[in-house]
Amino acid sequence: MTDDQKKKLEQKLWSIANELRGKMNADEFRDYCLGFIFYKYLFERLCDFADTILHNDDPSLN
Repeated sequence: MTDDQKKKLEQKLWSIANELRGKMNADEFRDYCLGFIFYKYLFERLCDFADTILHNDDPSLN
């Protein structure tokens, strides 16, 4: 990816983020997004833990 393409992508992502947050303050939007990222992390950790437990109960599961 060229530097020009990276700059265009960054501008596009910023414009999408601004559109999504609407009238919400940027700091509030950041906190909102960080919360979702944290919940996603917890969900993935929970799934990994559950897979480990299920794998121990039934080794035929992959």
